[in-house]
Amino acid sequence: MHAGQIVLLLLAAVAAGWVDAVVGGGGVLQLPVLLLAGVPPVQALATNKSAAIFGTASAALTYARRTKLDRAVAVPAAALAVAFAGLGAASAALLDAAVLKPLVMVVLLGVAAFVTLRPAFGRLPQPHLRTRGRVVAALAVSGMAIAYYDGILGPGTGTFLLIAFTSILGMDFVHASATAKVINTGTNLGALVVFAAQGHVLWAVGLAMAACNIAGAQIGARMALSRGSGFVRAVLLCVVAALVAKLAYDQFLAT
Repeated sequence: MHAGQIVLLLLAAVAAGWVDAVVGGGGVLQLPVLLLAGVPPVQALATNKSAAIFGTASAALTYARRTKLDRAVAVPAAALAVAFAGLGAASAALLDAAVLKPLVMVVLLGVAAFVTLRPAFGRLPQPHLRTRGRVVAALAVSGMAIAYYDGILGPGTGTFLLIAFTSILGMDFVHASATAKVINTGTNLGALVVFAAQGHVLWAVGLAMAACNIAGAQIGARMALSRGSGFVRAVLLCVVAALVAKLAYDQFLAT
């Protein structure tokens, strides 16, 4: 790996940390750059996790210090996420990603349409939605379904978590993003443990990117907290568009 590739990887890690801290989806920046640098796909996925876990954990700590986390949801969902993301990573080889990517694109387009057509969505909390049944649903969706998806494929995990907490529990975008960071740390940990046990992580590259990921995450978390839900919504729509474009390219144009 030459100096130019290393610089590009580090810059991508800063940008990915920022995006992940605000709305999730930083993997859409880090993974392609790792692949462009010649890292094999499985090692790229594994190394991406080794960098991303530090960024998401850093952002989660910043959010926890400066806003109130719903710990009754965040803690058990994160614990479930470790297990289910690990299960997803362990079974990743059994699933053809080409089958899942079109479905993910459809879901992301639905998310974009929903957020665009409902401009008030996520701007203010709706505490009346937080019923016991909805808490259980949020735990299942975030700690099990989305975590399993992150272990298998991953693009958009943080974005899906953000939408889940906003739509199911009525959180505003800032608090949903804060909670998502905790669960996303769990999904990264679960997948990383499996990838590390399989010997796929390039630790030197991953740890260098992790330092840059943390820097980007700190900037992103502070911007989200200071600028509020309107800012998070705008970044969310941009990231969803980028994710759809990346998945469409992979599905229809990449050779």
